[in-house]
Amino acid sequence: MRSSQAWDLLTDASRRLVADEGSDVVNAEEYEGRWAVRMAQQVRDFTTVWFEVGERTVGFEAYVLPNPAGGHQEVYRQLLTRNHRMWRARFSIDSDGDVFLTGRVSLEEWSSQALDEVLGAIYEAVELSFRAMLRAGFARG
Repeated sequence: MRSSQAWDLLTDASRRLVADEGSDVVNAEEYEGRWAVRMAQQVRDFTTVWFEVGERTVGFEAYVLPNPAGGHQEVYRQLLTRNHRMWRARFSIDSDGDVFLTGRVSLEEWSSQALDEVLGAIYEAVELSFRAMLRAGFARG
């Protein structure tokens, strides 16, 4: 698959998800050369997944939470424990200490099903981990 085909598949498939009333995808649009897919969540209002189509892969990332105010050791333990069981996406920390979900899919593997798997993995990871990481990293006391 060429990168232009991967971009077209991403835009078409995500727009179909927006149109699907049973989907948690509420918006999909291009912004500054990347594709944004916004999903409604139960544990927080929304998660936006940013896609970037390259020459060989489709990369993606979703912001989860800011650098924890405290409890770093527990937050990092939770991230590593969750990463052990994750497949399409993994937790990562940027240079500012902010927590993201990131990953890549090869262009050969890229499909509507791969997009669904990526969005599902991110949705599930946020649902299962967000509150626990908030408690560990931002508890007052």
